[in-house]
Amino acid sequence: MELTETYTLPVPQQRAWEALNDTEILRASIPGCDSIEPDGDNAYAVALSASVGPVKARFKGRMELTDIDAPNTYTIVFEGQGGAAGFGKGQTHVKLEPDGDEATKLTYTSTAQVGGKLAQIGSRLIDGAARKLAGEFFRRFSEQVSGGGDTAQAESADSGDTASQSADGEGAGEGGGEEPKRKKSWTAWISKS
Repeated sequence: MELTETYTLPVPQQRAWEALNDTEILRASIPGCDSIEPDGDNAYAVALSASVGPVKARFKGRMELTDIDAPNTYTIVFEGQGGAAGFGKGQTHVKLEPDGDEATKLTYTSTAQVGGKLAQIGSRLIDGAARKLAGEFFRRFSEQVSGGGDTAQAESADSGDTASQSADGEGAGEGGGEEPKRKKSWTAWISKS
């Protein structure tokens, strides 16, 4: 799988760089992220929950930053294991460029390989899920760096995007507090039938 996209962030380049290297901002921005902990020089242990189509899993892995040219570029090398769901590994090259005085153009190219049940799903479904997760990440990230923190999650839930709401309902890592409510609603719906 290869994915290349460009986003405009509403902050100057130096602020964008600092935020991309702030584990608390990243944890709040990555959909389903449970933790990001330092694991050596420019390396982090990551735990997250994700679902791609019918496959749902909790992944544990590691990401390492290489080829660092602050505040312009770096490469993220990642690998993760999701138990029976399979594995994922790859790398992402991130490039930041000023876009005026108060904005930054972020371009990334990501290549990844998956195995196990994930590989059986099919590349179109995996590519679609990856694009959706990237879009959600940058929506949340933009809110975090511009000071809107919680607003991004509210906008995401109210976006009207059926695929987004479906993934959230399947427990794609959005706050664990939502799932019991939905199960209760589902139970109430069944009992009315």
